[in-house]
Amino acid sequence: MSMPFGYVSPEQEMRDKADFARKGIARGRSVVVLQYENGILFVAPNASRALHKISEIYDRIGFAAVGKYNEFEALRLGGIRYADINGYTYARSDVTARGLANLYAQSLGMVFTESRKPYEVEIVVAEVGEGPEDDQIYRLTFDGSVADEHGFVVMGGVAETVAGRLKDRFSQGMPLHEALDAALAALTEPGGERPPVSQLEVAVLDRTRVHRKFQRLAGPRLERLIAAASEGTPPESTATPGEGSPLEADDGDSPATAPEGDIDTGSSD
Repeated sequence: MSMPFGYVSPEQEMRDKADFARKGIARGRSVVVLQYENGILFVAPNASRALHKISEIYDRIGFAAVGKYNEFEALRLGGIRYADINGYTYARSDVTARGLANLYAQSLGMVFTESRKPYEVEIVVAEVGEGPEDDQIYRLTFDGSVADEHGFVVMGGVAETVAGRLKDRFSQGMPLHEALDAALAALTEPGGERPPVSQLEVAVLDRTRVHRKFQRLAGPRLERLIAAASEGTPPESTATPGEGSPLEADDGDSPATAPEGDIDTGSSD
């Protein structure tokens, strides 16, 4: 029996789609997500001040992505709608990173199998818990595969090389400034210069914060953390005891945070 003209076996089609998606993802810069003493840290080289790779999904859930911006932005917005509807219909505690990971896995898997062009994205959905053992980090690839990660995860660019450098510096329970230093060292080629603060996108899920755990770090606050890492000393805190972590201190350059207010949309600093 002869094959019809232009026939491609399902196995070959899946391989071609996977190769196409991997090449697209590898063209970008790597993103690092890792646990630190008080939560989960997100670090991404990003020269844009408007197009974010890192965002808040819900009270204690963060999102990071690499690949095509329009594709992972659609996924991010879908996750926000899912979280808002389920949190309002049931309870805020019913919105979990596991539920969002399942939602994203279904969407990515459907696009990969049914569409001619797969999404060129990898994403991480992370949820900070009451303690480090309760933290959840899920990595989702372009075909809908889900991996439950522990410690740290690197996506995009030369991910394996960056992960190898990070593995040499990572340890459980690192203070924030040390975790940030380890992430930046991993993202920087040996002998190269680290990206300036203006070209870094950094955020945390800080378990010591009240209500909403997500917070972007930028400007003087981020500069102090980087300086503290280079000097090997903890950053000075202006917060008084019992008010949470040093990140609670207001520098005047961070957006106001309402206890149960709107989430960070990623549309402004």
